[in-house]
Amino acid sequence: MKNKKIREIILGKPLDPLKSETRHSMALVAFLAWVGLGADGLSSSAYGPEETFRALGGHTHLGLYMAIATAVTVFIIALAYNQVIELFPTGGGGYRVATKLVGPYMGLISGCALILDYVLTIAISIASGVDALASFLPLGFQPYKLWAETFFIGLLIVMNLRGLKEAIQILLPIFLGFVATHLVLIVYGIFAHASHLPALIPGTMAETTDLASHIGWAGVAGMLLAYSQGGGTYTGLEAVSNNVNLLAEPRVRTGKVTMIYMALSLAFTAGGIILLYLLWDAQPVPGETLNASTFKTIIASMGLGGEMVNQMLLVVVLAFEAGLLFVAANTGFLGGPSVLSNMAADSWVPHKFRYLSTRLVTQNGILVMGVAALAILWWTGGSVTLLVVLYSISVFLTFAISLFGLVLYWSRNRKKGTQWKRRWLLSALGFVICAGILAILLVERFAEGGWTTAVIIAAMAAFCFYIRKHYRATKQAIHSVDEVFASQPFGAGTEPIEPNPEEQTAVFIVGTSRGGGLHALLWVQRMFPNHFKNFLFVNARTVDSHAYGGEGALEQMREEAAETLEFFVDFCHSHGMAASSYLGFGTDAVEEVTRLCEEISHEFPHAIFFTSKLIFASDNWFTRLLHNQAALAAQRRLHLEGLQMVILPMKV
Repeated sequence: MKNKKIREIILGKPLDPLKSETRHSMALVAFLAWVGLGADGLSSSAYGPEETFRALGGHTHLGLYMAIATAVTVFIIALAYNQVIELFPTGGGGYRVATKLVGPYMGLISGCALILDYVLTIAISIASGVDALASFLPLGFQPYKLWAETFFIGLLIVMNLRGLKEAIQILLPIFLGFVATHLVLIVYGIFAHASHLPALIPGTMAETTDLASHIGWAGVAGMLLAYSQGGGTYTGLEAVSNNVNLLAEPRVRTGKVTMIYMALSLAFTAGGIILLYLLWDAQPVPGETLNASTFKTIIASMGLGGEMVNQMLLVVVLAFEAGLLFVAANTGFLGGPSVLSNMAADSWVPHKFRYLSTRLVTQNGILVMGVAALAILWWTGGSVTLLVVLYSISVFLTFAISLFGLVLYWSRNRKKGTQWKRRWLLSALGFVICAGILAILLVERFAEGGWTTAVIIAAMAAFCFYIRKHYRATKQAIHSVDEVFASQPFGAGTEPIEPNPEEQTAVFIVGTSRGGGLHALLWVQRMFPNHFKNFLFVNARTVDSHAYGGEGALEQMREEAAETLEFFVDFCHSHGMAASSYLGFGTDAVEEVTRLCEEISHEFPHAIFFTSKLIFASDNWFTRLLHNQAALAAQRRLHLEGLQMVILPMKV
C-alpha cells in the first residue's frame, strides 16, 4: 500500500481550500467553539477551586469571598477580551493586541508566553487526566503513567491532523457529560443546603471582623489574595480571541456569543464548587481531591441507592472530569498553532508554521505543540504541581500585557460620550487584577518553579529575535536584487505573441520576487542565445493559514499573483518574445508546481524548466530550517517524471 493511501486512511482525503463550501463546513459555530476552546477553562474547575480553597488554610469562611471574586474575575477578563475580538476580528488575540497596541517586542513576549501556555495546556490536562484515571486502577499502574500520557498526546495529534472540527465532534460527548453531571451536583448541592445560606453571609462577615481584630485588615486582604493561587481557573479565556479566524461568520458575533458561554459556564462551575465546599464543610481526605470528597457526600445524600450505586455514580462523575481534561488538552492543539502562524507572519518563527496540510490544518504547529508537551511531561515527570505553577504565570503574563494594550488603545482613542470611558475602566480594572495576580504568583511561587517560566520565555524570545534578524537580512538582500532588475527597460512591442507548442520552450517557476524571475530569464537568454522561442511563467501559490482564514485574503492573493505573472508576460511581449503564464493554488507548493509542469509538458513537449534558489554564504541546519527546499524537491519530482529542470543559484 502506498504512503499516500495510508495517509488518506489515517488523516482523511485532501480538501480543496478554494471551495467556499470547504471553509463553511470547517468553521466553528458558537456551540462547537465553546466545546473546543472553552474546555480548557472549564476543566480547570477540577483543580483551580481546590487550590484557592486550600490556600485559605483554617480560615475557610473566607471561601465565600473567593467564590464571588472568582466569578467576578472571570466576567471582567471575558468582557475585556470581547474588545480584543472586536478590534482584531481575524484572530491573533493576546499576541496581536500586544504587537499592535504596545509594540512588536512586547508582542514577542506575549507570543512566547502564549505558546508556552498552550504547550502547558496540553501537558497539564493530559497529566491531570491520567492521574484521575490512575486513581481507579491498581497502584501497579503508576510507573506507566508517562507512557499513557504519551499515548494520549499521540492520539490527539492524529485527531487534530484529521481536522479541527472532527476532533471537537469526537470529544463532544465527554464535554456534554461533564457539563450535565456537574450542573446537577452543583444545583442540588446548593438547594439541598439552602437553609444554610441565610446564615452564611452574616456568619462570614462576623468571622472576618473577628479575624481582622487579630491580624488587622491588611492581613485579611493578604489572605483574600489567596484566590490568585487558583489562577489556573481563568485559563482558556483568551483562546477565542486567538482563534477568531476559525469561527463561523459573522465571526465577531460568534466570538462574543462563545465568550458568553465560556464565562457563564466557568463562573458557575468554579464559583459553585467553592460554594459547595462551604455549604458541605469540605475537609481534605488523604488520596482524594476536594471535588471527589465533596461530590461523594452530595451523591450519598441524594438517596439514589446503596453504597455500590453511589460509588458507581461518583466514578461516572470523576470519569467525566478526567475526560474533560483530555478535551481541554485539545485546546492547545487549536490555539498553539494559531499563535505560531501569526508569529510566522511577522517572521518571529519559521515561515513554514503558516503552511496548511491537505486537511487544511497547520500541521507543523500541531506536531511542534505535541512534541513540546511530551518533552515537558517527561522533564517534569508529569508533576501537576510544577506544571500548574508554570501554567498560571504564563497565562497571567499574557492577560496583563493584553489588557495593558487595551488601556493604551482607549487612552489614545478618546471619543465623546462615555463609551470609551467604560471600556477604559473595564480594561484598567482587568489589568490591575491580572497584574496583581501575576505579581503574587511570581513572589509566592518563584522558588517553586516560577523562575523556570521566566527562563523558558526569555530563551524562546531570544531565539525568535535571532530568526527575525535572519529573515530581515534575507529580505533586504532580495530587495536589493529586485532593485537591480527593476531598471530593466521594456521594449517597444505591444502586441501579444502566442507560444508555438512545436518550438523550444523555457518554463520559469517564479514567486513573488520580480527580480528573481528576471534574473532567471536573462540568465537563460545569455547562456542559450536564440535557442528558446517560447517563454512560459508558472506561479504556484501556497494557500496558508492567513490566506485561508482571512476575509478576502484569497482574492487578494489571486490578484497579486496574476499581476506578477502579467508583468513577466508583458516584459517578454515588449521584446518580441512569445510568452504565456500559468497560475495554481494549493497547500503544497511542490505538489502544485509538479502538477502544473506536467500539464505544460503535455502541451509543450520541448520544454525545459528553470527556477531560482537562494544560496547563502554559510548553508547549515538553521538556514534549511528557515527556508523551504521547494526548488530541490520540485526538481527531484520532475526528474522522476522524466522532465528536465535546472536550478539557477541566486546568492544573497
